[in-house]
Amino acid sequence: MSGRLVLVRHAQSYGNLERRLDTLPPGTSLTPLGRDQARIFARTRSPRPAMVIHSVAARAAETAAVIGAELGVPIREVAGIHEVQVGELENRNDDEAVAEFNAIYQRWHHGELEVPLPGGETGRDVLDRYLPVLTDLRIRYLDDHDWTGDIIVVSHGAAIRLAAAALAGVDGGFVLDHHLGNTESVVLIPITDGRWSCVRWGELSPPFSPEPAPAPIADAVRCNTDPMA
Repeated sequence: MSGRLVLVRHAQSYGNLERRLDTLPPGTSLTPLGRDQARIFARTRSPRPAMVIHSVAARAAETAAVIGAELGVPIREVAGIHEVQVGELENRNDDEAVAEFNAIYQRWHHGELEVPLPGGETGRDVLDRYLPVLTDLRIRYLDDHDWTGDIIVVSHGAAIRLAAAALAGVDGGFVLDHHLGNTESVVLIPITDGRWSCVRWGELSPPFSPEPAPAPIADAVRCNTDPMA
């Protein structure tokens, strides 16, 4: 096996700027800062990736397009790796909506994957559409001993964190404590028996442990945070 799976959160979108629960594709576009973030991400890639794929959301497609153009790497869209669908909370940015999303998302990471967002997805729904895409990439490319190069997957913060935790057994407390900023990534490598190892989470290397005293959700929504990170 040669190559890693680099799950990259898209660059800053107008929805992020407004702290909105912007999940329904195509969603909002990148801000000028977002385009700069995508360029910086591309220019700091070493080694050069072999492939860039992206979700159906506009912000992911635009991020991938910038990366692909900078690196001269082909890009393609795949279904199934879009953001967690928040249903009735869509496009809201009030503290109550953000707190409700965070509370249910927290329950997923504590093992309650069947709990739905109001009118939206369960954690199980997200994993059932997301994980097969990553498995297919592994079978087609990363498990091929002749394949060389990383695969960049431009996706979305909440979905990436949930999928990576499920695949690599990352502690749920750590995941909840460590959001992903725009163009931050989680790096997975395939290991034996179909399993994965997480070798990078944002700027952090393993072991991945929760913070000693994580801040309550209420504290998080009172500040100007991005709920989909």
